[in-house]
Amino acid sequence: MAENTLSIQMMVFLFGILLVLSIFLRTGLKNLGIPSLIGFMALGFLIRWGDDQWRFFTPEVEEVFRFLAEIGLFTLLFRVGLESNLKGLLNQFRHASLIWAGNIVFSGIPGYAVAAWLLDFGTIPAIFVGVALTATSVGVSLAVWQEQKITQSPTGRLLLDVAEMDDISGIILMTLLLSAVSGVEGNVSQITPGALGQTLGAILVKLALFGAVCVLFSRYVEERITRFFAEKTHSPGPMIVVAGLGFVIAGMGALLGFSLAIGAFFAGLVFSRDPEAVKLDASFSSLYEIFSPFFFIGIGLHMDPRSLTSALGLGGVLFVLAVAGKLVGNGVLSLAVTDPVSALLISVSMVPRAEIAMVIMQKGHDLGAWAVPDAVFSGMVLVSLATCVISPAVLRMLLKRWPQKKPEPE
Repeated sequence: MAENTLSIQMMVFLFGILLVLSIFLRTGLKNLGIPSLIGFMALGFLIRWGDDQWRFFTPEVEEVFRFLAEIGLFTLLFRVGLESNLKGLLNQFRHASLIWAGNIVFSGIPGYAVAAWLLDFGTIPAIFVGVALTATSVGVSLAVWQEQKITQSPTGRLLLDVAEMDDISGIILMTLLLSAVSGVEGNVSQITPGALGQTLGAILVKLALFGAVCVLFSRYVEERITRFFAEKTHSPGPMIVVAGLGFVIAGMGALLGFSLAIGAFFAGLVFSRDPEAVKLDASFSSLYEIFSPFFFIGIGLHMDPRSLTSALGLGGVLFVLAVAGKLVGNGVLSLAVTDPVSALLISVSMVPRAEIAMVIMQKGHDLGAWAVPDAVFSGMVLVSLATCVISPAVLRMLLKRWPQKKPEPE
């Protein structure tokens, strides 16, 4: 009993300390022009290193932090879905899909090939790396575009549409991958073409049905519920309802065999009809600010300090792949729909890998070393850190040299 009480005290103490530190990190790194997620992952790694030295994490505390990381994951993916402008994406689908296809071909396939054959990761870890490299984190680069108020410029809108397609495809590919490798425990021979086709067919059917239910809910139910609680309750009541329904939808997705990530993403899509009504609500911002850091802190906690030596070399090779894949895949094919300067700006903006890429690697790491070994996981974390620091710095220089036309005021 005394040991459980001590665990609770340690949990409350760490939770409070991390909340305060997250605010300082977010503010301080923002002033330096550095994405806050870098600080959060570094903080998690320092905690992991300290625990390896002094063993202050009990199993109960670890379980609570896993739960907080899952809530953080929910807020991150809910926001990704919420900010997805599907109507605008459909309007630019022809142009955006061409650039997106180049990303898949020149980021995912080379990523798998190099990881499997040059780095000798093995088939399943290499697939996780390839899928993770197809993702992007436009939010990191978007901050630079927002500084100059050019997100609604023609190039800015095209960038957002391509990034949305990257996010959506990355989540879907992750869902298919997790379903395909579930239960094989690293025995690739169990993944026969017939079994793979059957598994993917079943998951696609369930995904389509789940998506259809979400679409019907969004079109015929969501607006009525949101309006009812907006009229009958005061803030933060409506946002609590939105969050609660979001958790219900995410939970349904998990019960259907999807991850919490895909459920949270679809939950965000349900409410993306009127995202401003949710995003601008102070209670949602507070929910996001409190819990989202814990996902990235959890990433740092999963980094084994002993794997850093080998991770540095792996991370260096993967970093080159991460940059080259976007510059070639996005940059070259962008030339078919836009001018060379805009193509360069889009490709550099797409280089950062953060939320979706780390979700993919985290889910693989959770399966065990047969799916994503410690060194591979740590290597991809280093890729995330490097791309999120370097890309915004390069983008600022490019936008200073080639300023983009600001949208006309309405």
